[in-house]
Amino acid sequence: MSNLSFFKTCMANEFSASLALIQACPTDRLDYRPHAVNRSAYELIEHIVAHVLDLKIILLNDRCDETLTYALTSSADAADHLRALWKEVEGILDTYSEVAWEKESVELLVHGKSFVTLPRTQMMWFFFFDIIHHRGQLSSYVRPMGGKNPAVYGYSADTL
Repeated sequence: MSNLSFFKTCMANEFSASLALIQACPTDRLDYRPHAVNRSAYELIEHIVAHVLDLKIILLNDRCDETLTYALTSSADAADHLRALWKEVEGILDTYSEVAWEKESVELLVHGKSFVTLPRTQMMWFFFFDIIHHRGQLSSYVRPMGGKNPAVYGYSADTL
């Protein structure tokens, strides 16, 4: 299996967990943060959805200025945006060449300033793993927010 094929498989496997977790967050509690230094639930959700947009940008361009904000009105709205963007990324990946995936580089900018240039494959994995990381953070917020943790990698105490 090629790296591109493996990435596509991983994307397909992680979508439902990301979607379910965002849907599990009560909209009226998106301001929740466990400590003053932590991002709020809204900020984590916004970051996850923005990273999926970044995946699309990375696939279509040789430069990505990281999307740091993404306006959302509710958990359902975030889920809708996530669903649409994820589908777009998967559609682009279905037409992607191994050469573009493995050999082309992408420059990552933060606030318009160059941060790092990596092969596209590495940049995609970097953002993909960051999505999973922030989803893990968000999973620790759901229960204190009054929601129920969905099954992500098997059952949760809330799904038994």
